[in-house]
Amino acid sequence: MKCLTFFLMLPETVKNRSKKSSKKGNSSSSSSSSKLPPVCYEIITLKTKKKKKMAADIFPRKKPANTNTTAVQQYHQQNLNNNNTIPAPNWQGLYPTIRERNAVMFNNDLMADVHFVVGPPGGTQRLPGHKYVLAVGSSVFHAMFYGELAEDKDEIRIPDVEPAAFLAMLKYIYCDEIDLAADTVLATLYAAKKYIVPHLARACVNFLETSLSAKNACVLLSQSCLFEEPDLTQRCWEVIDAQAELALKSEGFCDIDFQTLESILQRETLNAKEIVVFEAALNWADVECQRQDLPVSIENKRKVLGKALYLIRIPTMALDDFANGAAQSGVLTLNETNDIFLWYTAAKKPELEFVSNARKGLVPQRCHRFQSCAYRSNQWRYRGRCDSIQFAVDKRVFIAGFGLYGSSCGSAEYSAKIELKRQGVILGQNLSKYFSDGSSNTFPVWFEYPVQIEPDTFYTASVILDGNELSYFGQEGMTEVQCGKVTVQFQCSSDSTNGTGVQGGQIPELIFYA
Repeated sequence: MKCLTFFLMLPETVKNRSKKSSKKGNSSSSSSSSKLPPVCYEIITLKTKKKKKMAADIFPRKKPANTNTTAVQQYHQQNLNNNNTIPAPNWQGLYPTIRERNAVMFNNDLMADVHFVVGPPGGTQRLPGHKYVLAVGSSVFHAMFYGELAEDKDEIRIPDVEPAAFLAMLKYIYCDEIDLAADTVLATLYAAKKYIVPHLARACVNFLETSLSAKNACVLLSQSCLFEEPDLTQRCWEVIDAQAELALKSEGFCDIDFQTLESILQRETLNAKEIVVFEAALNWADVECQRQDLPVSIENKRKVLGKALYLIRIPTMALDDFANGAAQSGVLTLNETNDIFLWYTAAKKPELEFVSNARKGLVPQRCHRFQSCAYRSNQWRYRGRCDSIQFAVDKRVFIAGFGLYGSSCGSAEYSAKIELKRQGVILGQNLSKYFSDGSSNTFPVWFEYPVQIEPDTFYTASVILDGNELSYFGQEGMTEVQCGKVTVQFQCSSDSTNGTGVQGGQIPELIFYA
């Protein structure tokens, strides 16, 4: 509120003065006018609304002198590395806001009224805390220090939380800053869940979702189930389904627990060959034997796999894969091996404990960007030049390959080098051949593994073809195509040296999983 003060002369006072002066003679009027009593004034105060200013508004942050800047940086470094108190007097004057002054107390022994011994035996770290600040940031700490069952302890042991993760949580509570790293984010999520710091937990989940890939999807699946994060679980399954072979071959697959192993092996939508699933299960069994301090042997591998072995759909393998792989692994009994061979060859098939129905996998979607196609006597020619187009999507997808046009002069075979790049970095490439039958249909060319595509970023799809020089080409191209729930945008690429662009050319289709 702002007060404005005005001094106003009352009308009644002016009138009375006039009457009194008129009763006196003219001779006294001049003298009386010079000796008039003081005029009465009334003070009127007006109140106006004004936005309240905070300390940061009143005292805007200025760049301090070199000595102060050095001191501030030194104090921050002390807080991060150890528990030293601030030696300088009037340190409060270095920080204009309560948030900054509160941040100084992070990992600082100054005024600390509690200490935590964090970490497992042999790897502990003693960290200072301030009960009031911690209670404001966490309902668990509030109950611990100020609740009905609060215990007045000067030192609290926390063996199930890593020191780095606990420090990350304290930094959020004290400084309102989120500082996450790939190697500690899971431990930080555990700490945030344990002490009910929901905003930090959400930030951890977001961090994990953005860094999710086939290499860590299986481990994150296991952790997301443990932390009861259904959104993260769903994102993990999307990656595992689409990039199943990469996920199964990753080192992280061997680190999952038995329950997660079972859920993956029985997954209907795994987009992988069954021999890859079988080999991944054996690799997991190797590591599990070591975890259980068992000799790595055929018998122990089967023992740790237990009933999960029968979730592998061995009868659906290609016969060559079974004969050269699973049948000679030693994991199967002689009767199981004979029965599976009979399953492949005999008219009357034996009963098997293994699941005998093939997995459904994922159905690829095709985004077609041209409204028509054509051919001419002088187009489309291939002489080692590159056809390229840029695209972006609004949802995460997995590009499995491209649909390409073929010969307009009868059947022909083409050699195609396909490539997918982001900001000049190659994400996937493959060299393969495809046969065209002379029609205007598109013919799929696949990457070895589907490539993960993030939303709202342009990627470059390229192909170099070698074959019949005259082929069909697309025309009436669209800059935006709606394909199911995915919107795809296209723009011309500077890599294209053979004429392909948004309006016409090659690469009529993107083949993807969503």
